[in-house]
Amino acid sequence: MDQKMKNSKNKNSRRKFIQQSSLAMASFTIVPRYVLGGTNVTPPSDKINIGFIGTGKQSGGLASNFLKIKEVQMVAASDVFESKVKAFQKKVNDHYAEEAGAVKYKGCDTYEDYKKLLKRKDIDAVIIATPDHWHAINIIDSIKAGKDVYCEKPLTHNIFEGRAVVNATKKYNKVLQTGSMQRSWPAFRDACEMVRSGHIGEIKRVLVNVGDPAVPYDLPTEPTPKDLNWDMWLGPAPELGYNYRLAPTLDGNFFPDWRDYEELGGGIISDWGAHMFDIAQWGLGMDDTGPIAIIPPKNPRAVRGLKFIYQNGIEMFHEDFGRGWGVRFEGSTGVIDVSRQYLESLPTGLIRSKMDDDKVTLYRNENHYQDWINCIKSRKDPICPAEIGHRSASICHLANIAYDLHRPLKWDPKKEAFDNDEEANKMRGRAYREEYQLPVV
Repeated sequence: MDQKMKNSKNKNSRRKFIQQSSLAMASFTIVPRYVLGGTNVTPPSDKINIGFIGTGKQSGGLASNFLKIKEVQMVAASDVFESKVKAFQKKVNDHYAEEAGAVKYKGCDTYEDYKKLLKRKDIDAVIIATPDHWHAINIIDSIKAGKDVYCEKPLTHNIFEGRAVVNATKKYNKVLQTGSMQRSWPAFRDACEMVRSGHIGEIKRVLVNVGDPAVPYDLPTEPTPKDLNWDMWLGPAPELGYNYRLAPTLDGNFFPDWRDYEELGGGIISDWGAHMFDIAQWGLGMDDTGPIAIIPPKNPRAVRGLKFIYQNGIEMFHEDFGRGWGVRFEGSTGVIDVSRQYLESLPTGLIRSKMDDDKVTLYRNENHYQDWINCIKSRKDPICPAEIGHRSASICHLANIAYDLHRPLKWDPKKEAFDNDEEANKMRGRAYREEYQLPVV
């Protein structure tokens, strides 16, 4: 080959390379700062890639909290409501674009079926914010796909599901954080440390005020939004007619009412009980167990007055003590009230002297979301792992069963079974639609 032909061929090769490079560059909207490295930038090898399952109302606050964590990269989201998952995608992409100082960012993919998200090998962990009736199936599928899990509370829809989730977490050695974030708030930890350190003497009673038990579904059927896969939204639940209050469109700025209905949630006694009964269990040192008896109020229509009795004789009541949703610990020498609005005691000096003579120091953490990320790295249990999430949710499930049956029940917290009550024992689980069975662990 003479030199002239060789030069011509080199020019053509360079021209082709430049054209291909230009096309390739055009396909990238931005290059995030973390790819380039630099001061205060987490390199890709240290990032935990997160997928989000369920992008409704609850997902907004969760996403905002996780997007603040430098070790997290949110790469995918799944929802059966197309407009919601697209809005979520925009929130994530806009965040990363702003963070990188770019006009656009295209790094968060969307899926209707969460199982397609789980097939991605680059996703390390998932955040689950679906309705309660989906939690256990989402969790176990995610764990079996090799993902660590953050799941909103209550952890499960029933007692059988809770034990299955705990078993899956142990079998596959995965890190699960329950979204009972009050455990990471100093006021609740301080209250529980004071109770367990004897600041109010011997505990006699605990009062927990949260909402009503679940009721059967009774909403009228309305036209289903065109971009909602209603059958998949129902999943394992019975075939119910769509109603806007269950799954509102994007303009519905409220927490949906599926929580109220036994087919989908556990009532507000479960929704808020998973927060406040959780604190009661923590303060009593009962994280790995539960009550031995549940006694409903005499009035079959009552939605307050249920009593739990523990092995040590302590009684816990579902009762309104006049201070909103919260917990009251009553001891032989004082009282401690705690909620999201207050931490108070009688006598009043207990709070001021709290740090001076604590005998019990509990898990100290003030960022529930960072705690999960830290534990993914360390492979240690976070502040609210599967067993604790399950036991706290079980209190709510037991309450719903007792309110429903209107009779005293004896409970074995070790066997997780009712004594001599076949009907109550059947209520520890539920029937699933054929195509949405609980995965085998």
